Amino acid sequence: MAQTRSLSWSWRPLAMPVLAMAVVVVASNILVGYPINDWLTWGALTYPVAFLVTDVTNRRFGPQSARRVVYVGFALAVVLSIVLASPRIALASGSAFLIAQTLDIQVFDRLRDRVWWLPPLVSSLLGSALDTALFFTLAFYGTGLPWVGWGIGDFGVKVTVALLLLPAFRLLVRGRDPAVAQ
Repeated sequence: MAQTRSLSWSWRPLAMPVLAMAVVVVASNILVGYPINDWLTWGALTYPVAFLVTDVTNRRFGPQSARRVVYVGFALAVVLSIVLASPRIALASGSAFLIAQTLDIQVFDRLRDRVWWLPPLVSSLLGSALDTALFFTLAFYGTGLPWVGWGIGDFGVKVTVALLLLPAFRLLVRGRDPAVAQ
């Protein structure tokens, strides 16, 4: 009984990041089916928030907890995306997500002791590049859709959003981490 309480307690602080991760990824998987033009889909505007969730979790709770959020968020998002988006999008997204988010966690952790903005920026940019290449290739190769253009546009948005989310990252971890206090 005490072991169950201990286990559930360790997950309580991660419930919101897991929920946020699942919502962001499922929404992005649905929105990627709606192109804005030949260079961009609506999913490009929402997906970069997944990196913010991972990086805030990593900074506040450490890489082990960030991995838990990624794994559970991944499982929920894939199952929901199969139903709400399409199996091909769900599997492409899940594959790209898992690999890119794992890279994000590793890079962030290696840069953890540097100036506050460097870990989330570099890890998000590297993770985004990998995610974009994998996702668009797996999801759209051979479909006749302008997936290369969407991938280029998507990555451009991810870079922009990563920069725009730096103040949000700082606000979400400030006061909880001395490295981000200044």
